[in-house]
This record gives sequence, structure tokens and C-alpha cells, in this order.
Amino acid sequence: MVRYSSSRFRILLLAVMLGAVVFVVVGDSFAQAGSASGGAPARTPKGLFSLIWEHKDPVFFTIVALSVAGLTLIIQGFIQNRAQTLMPEETTNQIRDMIANRQFKELIDFTETDPSFVSRALNPALKRAPSFSSMKEAMETAIGEQTAEQFRKIEYLNIIGNLGPLLGLLGTVLGMIAAFQAVAATQGQADVGALSDGISTALCHTFLGLFLAVPCLAAFGILRTIVDRLTVRGALIAEELLLMIKPAETAGRPAVAVPGRPGATPQPAIPSATMPPPPARKVPSPSPSAQL
Repeated sequence: MVRYSSSRFRILLLAVMLGAVVFVVVGDSFAQAGSASGGAPARTPKGLFSLIWEHKDPVFFTIVALSVAGLTLIIQGFIQNRAQTLMPEETTNQIRDMIANRQFKELIDFTETDPSFVSRALNPALKRAPSFSSMKEAMETAIGEQTAEQFRKIEYLNIIGNLGPLLGLLGTVLGMIAAFQAVAATQGQADVGALSDGISTALCHTFLGLFLAVPCLAAFGILRTIVDRLTVRGALIAEELLLMIKPAETAGRPAVAVPGRPGATPQPAIPSATMPPPPARKVPSPSPSAQL
């Protein structure tokens, strides 16, 4: 089994997230060091984390809650959408062994409780035996339902990613309203500090909205590609296993005697779909004397 900590992409993703946290913390510490070195407190820029933390409002807490939910969905998506998790090789080999040994009753019981992609695709097909067309139709329906289910699980990342810029825009509008209210309250003679407070609130919300949207949309695009590749692979494996069961459809047909040969050995019946068409009868051309 491939361990989660050994995946290069997941390690890179974790490093990027930690780098973003370090960037915010280091920027905050440098700003505090500049303030302590004797600079003018009124003109010393604050750290990004401190600036965001000073402007807490309902929009801020909404973005924070969605950030936690998005990070959880990203980690959960990369853990669940793996070949070893979605369709373990041990399960596929066990199903092949059951088909080779003609243990169809045990196979139905096994696929009924096994949560893997291949088992959930084969179980409805096995219940439609012995009609192969019905089995194939049931398997295709099960594959379509599972594929849609996997895409629905990661669709929340797309929703959160699209909500991020909208929430940032909402915070920006609220911040600009506060800034212009400060100007209007002083008849155009507003203090620069009061004016910049509303503008900084607006920009902080814009930053938070983008900080929420970019990782969620990037992870959604990557997970969508992974899910598409894994579901196609699972569908091919399920179809291969179903074709291994197909000869059992005609194996149990009753034997019939060849017409016109009473003492002949009975031959197995052949499905009508595989019988060759009867040869065409040649019409003899009329002789020259008949034409006269």
C-alpha cells in the first residue's frame, strides 16, 4: 500500500501550505521589528496577519470557516481518490479467482458487501444473470452512478472556490462604504487614519477571498482529473471481469438433436444471434429455346 506521506505531490502541497503560513508569520514579525527599532508608530506598516486580525467581522469568520472546510475536503479528496483505495488490487485478484473457480454464489455475496469500485459495478450485473445484455446494462448504470458520486464529493471544492472571490468582493464593498462614510461624516476633512482603515479592511477581505479561492479551485481541477482517470480504469477492469463470465451464459443450454439424423449425437444449442444466414438460392436463367 502506498503511504500518504510518501506521495511527492501531497508533500509538495503540504509544503506550499506551510510556506504560506510562514510567509504571513515572518511578514508580521518583520513589521513588529521595524516598529520596535524606533520608527514612527503611525507610519510603520503592520504585518499582514495583524492587519487581517484587526478587521474581524462576519465576512472574516465566514471565510475562515470555509477555509477550514476547504482544507478538510482537499486532504480527504487526495486520500480517498487513490487507486489503492478506490479499487484495491487484492480485491480485483480475488474476484478473478472466484470467476475462474466458478464460485458465482460466493462472488455475489462478496460484491454485495465489498465497497470497492469494481465490486459495486459487478454486483448489479451478477444479479441480472444469465442475460448478458441485461448484465452489461446494469454494470454500465452502476459505473455511471459511482462516477457521478465521486464527482459530487469534490464538487464542494468548486463551490467554495467560487464563493471565495464573492465573499472577498462583499468585504471590499463593506470596507469602501465605511471609508466613504468617514469622509462624509467630516464633510470631506476626514483623518487619513480613519480613511485608510476602511480601505485596509476592503483589501484584507479581497486577499482572504483570493486566498480561499486559489487552493480550492486548483485542488478541484487536479482531483477532477484524478477521478476521471480512476473511474475509466475501474470501468475497464469491471468490463474485463464481466467478459470472463460471458461464456457461462451458453454453457447451461439444453442439448438438442440434429434434425434428420435420429441416431446422431446431440449437439449444444447455438444462440440465434450467432447462427449464420441461410445461403441464397440461385435462380436458373431461362434457356434460349424457352425464350423462343
